[in-house]
This record gives sequence, C-alpha cells and structure tokens, in this order.
Amino acid sequence: MNEEKLNLYCDKAVDLAVAFAPKLAGAIILLVAGFWLAKKLAALLSLSLQRASFSKEVAPFLVSFAGIAMKIFVLLAAASIIGIETTSIVGLLAAAGFAVGFALQGSLSNFAAGILIMVFKPYKIGDMVELHGKFGKVEDIHIFNTILATPGLKTQIIPNGKVIDDTITNFSTKGAVRIELNVTMPYEESFPRVKEVLMDALDSVPFVLKTPAPEVGIESFDSHSVLIAVRPYVRPDNYWVGIFEVHRAVKAAFHEHNIQVAYSEGMELGRIGA
Repeated sequence: MNEEKLNLYCDKAVDLAVAFAPKLAGAIILLVAGFWLAKKLAALLSLSLQRASFSKEVAPFLVSFAGIAMKIFVLLAAASIIGIETTSIVGLLAAAGFAVGFALQGSLSNFAAGILIMVFKPYKIGDMVELHGKFGKVEDIHIFNTILATPGLKTQIIPNGKVIDDTITNFSTKGAVRIELNVTMPYEESFPRVKEVLMDALDSVPFVLKTPAPEVGIESFDSHSVLIAVRPYVRPDNYWVGIFEVHRAVKAAFHEHNIQVAYSEGMELGRIGA
C-alpha cells in the first residue's frame, strides 16, 4: 500500500515537473534576457543623457531609477509566466509606495524641486543669486537643497522646495549687477557740476563697468536737499567690493571739489572731510 502511494506521488511529481518545467525555463530565460536588456537600456540612457549635457547630479539617479523599474517589470513578468498572481504584489508595492511617500512628503517635495532646478537650470554653481530672501554665491546644488556662500562667509543651506516656491533672482545671468547708491546735494549747488564730479569718481573705480554705462540723476527733492541717484554697474563677483569702492570714491570726490551737504538736524551746511 505504501509502495502504491509512493508510486502515485512520484507519478504526480513527474507530471508536475513536466508541466512546470517549460514555465520555469521560460521564466529563467526571460529573467536572464530581461536583466541583460535592462542593463543595456540603462547604459544607452546614460550615454544619451551625457550627450544631451544633462545635469551630472540628476543623470545617475534617473539611470538607476530606470534600471530598477525595468528589472521590477521583468520580475513581475517572470512571476506571471510561472503562474504567481502578480496583482496582489503590485497592490502591495503601491500601498508601500503610498505610505513611504506620505511619510516623506516634505523630502519628496524638495526632491522634485531639485529635479526641476537641475533640468531647467535657473541658476548654476558660481552664480550670485538671491533665493528665499538669502543672497550669496551658489556653492553646490544637491537633490534636496541648494548651498549658498554669503558675503559674510556663512553657509546657507536652503531646501529646494523653498527655492521653487519663491522668487529666484539671478544676478549672474546678465553678467552685471547694478549698485543702488543715493547721495544728497544742497539746492544752491549746480547739478551738472555734481553729476560731472560723480561720473569722474565712478570712472576712477576699476570695478565699475563701462557697459552698461553708469547712471546719475535727480531722484527726488526733500526739505533740506536734493536726492541724487547714483547707479553704476559691476560684475556679480565684485558686488560688495564695488559698493565699498564706489562709496569711497564718491566721498573723496565730494571732499576734493568742496561739495557741501545738508545735515538733517538743520539747514546749516557742512564740509565733508577726507
């Protein structure tokens, strides 16, 4: 009796093996061929991104993501050939992805923003920018944040989600940035003379650009003096040193040409020292 059962079990095992062997062989062939093809397609994608001068920070991630996605597809296809129900597996993966995405929604927002920054490139490393109210030079651009070096030698790490949600001011795009400076002169002074003095002072500052040309004009009038706008242009990298040098040159020029100013305490005119 035991021998008969054993023979029966053996026959069933052989039948199952015969029926299952082609499916198993097909699944193995699909896995080998599919993984090989996924590797080749990932390499082709990497080469295409390099030729398109795609961001070096994003390209490896996209290639890796595409490779993993293709391998998962191959695994599911192989499981389906064997006879494994893949619907429940896909549902489980979707639920897990939803849970992870919900838990990391802030990080995913920064990640998506980082992808947009690296693809559309509103700024690049070395640019002088103002991001989320912070001014400085872009030191690095990561997937989740942008790193700025401020003029005060501070490192600002700004989440990319904040950058995308706010105004991006890039001072390096045009190659020049304007310095905003205001000086005063008394009403009795000649504006053409003061303008000539200011233009000569700006011309003496090596950081001030000839093109675009500096601008000097009357901005407004108050009870004590005439407010003059002085608007020279400098390279973004020379912004702060340009401000200091322009202020120094203007003060020295006013002293040299004995141009007086009206103090806010009253109408008395006073000289400007060297």
